[in-house]
Amino acid sequence: MGIYNMSNEIKMKKKRVLVTGSTGFIGRHLVDELLARNYDVSCLIRPETDPDVLNEKNIELVRADYFDPKSLDIALTGVDYLIHNGAVVNSRDKDLIFRSNVIATKNLMESCYRVNPGIKKVLFVSSIAASGPTSEKRALTENDECRPSSIYGKSKYEAEQEVKKFYSRLPIIIIRPTHILGVYQKQVEDILKAVKKRIIPVLGNGDKQTTICFVEDLVRAFILSIESEKIKSTVYFVADEKLYSWMEITEKIREEMGIDFVIKIPYPILIFIGFIAELVSDILGRSPLITRKRINSVRSNYWVHDTGKIKKELGFSTEIEFKEGIKKIVSWYRENNII
Repeated sequence: MGIYNMSNEIKMKKKRVLVTGSTGFIGRHLVDELLARNYDVSCLIRPETDPDVLNEKNIELVRADYFDPKSLDIALTGVDYLIHNGAVVNSRDKDLIFRSNVIATKNLMESCYRVNPGIKKVLFVSSIAASGPTSEKRALTENDECRPSSIYGKSKYEAEQEVKKFYSRLPIIIIRPTHILGVYQKQVEDILKAVKKRIIPVLGNGDKQTTICFVEDLVRAFILSIESEKIKSTVYFVADEKLYSWMEITEKIREEMGIDFVIKIPYPILIFIGFIAELVSDILGRSPLITRKRINSVRSNYWVHDTGKIKKELGFSTEIEFKEGIKKIVSWYRENNII
């Protein structure tokens, strides 16, 4: 009987995963899904991070600093998987972006190899910003040359290069999520609030300029990638196979919200708004939510991605249908009295 019980304990032992960026948009969904799948979840919490959004979750909070090797070593000891999802996206301080996204990632990889070289899988969550947009009307593949156009994109590209240095030493997968939709996302919330006020910005040029992915599908791709024992040392785009125009997305949100009449803000006015936002941000010392460069990028560029590689190698495809995904988002924000 004793031997049988010991065997059961070994069989039932939870797989331990360390998650960075757990308090952000994607991280919160990822933690919930890992818990639902019976993982033993540890969340790396930086000194400046407020972990309140993780309250009442059955997780372990691990206080660590990306620039304190000893704290990283402690955090990474004994984990089966590492999902590095943490990053700084918006900041007026360019050095902070590169330090947080590049040097921190380098330090994390070094620590992982130092104390846990037998780890089952390391997942680095990069971004389509690392590959950059294209002005051509074709889907980018993972083999296309990277041409990041933003400070954030350049930092994520350089972080990828640091991660790839460990390809021969650690079992690594890099994932570049496309434009992600879901609850907790600030941009989605801003669009919903604007539509409620009957205002819709005319984004893009009318073409199908982007691929999308609902966050629930993205975290499924994360977990599928860490559980795959054979696949490593590679990069994947994660996106729905369909292409969408920016107006198609905002119109579907308007339709789901039951808003009949809206005022559409044309491109010239958006440029003026971006100019004002930049002036105000300079005065307040903050990063502007909208800039002329971003508006022009959305209008001119295509962010479309070929998903054939991850489908072929991991069998992954998105499951959430566009209309149902938008409906779920709108319903959640209504139920929580946010819109």
